[in-house]
Amino acid sequence: MTESLLLVAGGLVLLALGGELLVRGAVGMAARLGISPLLAGLTIVGFGTSTPELATSVQAALAGSPGIAIGNVVGSNIANILFILGLSAVILPLSVNPASFARDSIALGGSALLSTGAVLLGVIGPLAGIVLIGCLVGYIWWAYKSESAAPCPEATRHEHEAEDVPVPPDAGPVVLGGMILAGLAAAIFGAGWLVDGAVVLAGAAGVSESVIGLTVVAVGTSLPELIACVVAVLRKHEDVALGNVVGSNIYNLCGILGTTALIQPIEVPAEIAGFDIWVMLGVTALLIVQLRSGWRLSRLEGAVLVALYAGYTALLATR
Repeated sequence: MTESLLLVAGGLVLLALGGELLVRGAVGMAARLGISPLLAGLTIVGFGTSTPELATSVQAALAGSPGIAIGNVVGSNIANILFILGLSAVILPLSVNPASFARDSIALGGSALLSTGAVLLGVIGPLAGIVLIGCLVGYIWWAYKSESAAPCPEATRHEHEAEDVPVPPDAGPVVLGGMILAGLAAAIFGAGWLVDGAVVLAGAAGVSESVIGLTVVAVGTSLPELIACVVAVLRKHEDVALGNVVGSNIYNLCGILGTTALIQPIEVPAEIAGFDIWVMLGVTALLIVQLRSGWRLSRLEGAVLVALYAGYTALLATR
């Protein structure tokens, strides 16, 4: 048990370090290549911050642990909405820009429905992976075209996401390339440790790999989003907190699940198909309704979300 906990902890540290190095190196390289901050924020920052989830799900799928591979994605999305966004709203009520959220709510709801359909197939294979990745590319193109056409709050937010990433001053392509490679290596090794530790931990605790994937692994790989959202609301940048969660969930469902299925077909555990995917779909719908009803997430609504997450994790502990 102790060894598995050390593997999980060490894996999470390496994943966090790898994601940070990858984002900093890639954003710095984008700036040197003249890529706009808007495009960098939409793509590089989005993909970079999802590196822990991607590396973990791919490693789990290759290791024959579909419960961890899919549980990581589904559990991360549930935790992002109920726990991370709920906690953020408790700290500071979150206001929503109706114009920008009209597009993102369609993408968020559509990705949740599409991934639910993929899970219900029983096996998520390369074809489903291509469809999911294609939808993510379509969303990025739609967002980039709409935000670059005219000034808008969402475009400013994405630009700030890229501009706020600390990059070593005057770092050349060799240094930045080294940061990217080091980040990828750390993420790959960290994911391997995390998956190995999670498999042993599941056996020692007498629970399924799906439960470990939905809880320990999902929350662990979502720690960068948690830290980013809490820091954002403490700085009174509630738009960044909301954008982080919405963007992360879209990337998780379309990018991570799609890429994982493209690399290694995933056999969906019956417990996730029968319950957890519906929880994810339900909380996604709840968030969209909450935000569109008053274009605001109050402290009370945030507290309700956190309470729902506590209830969900307690229910998982009984499985």
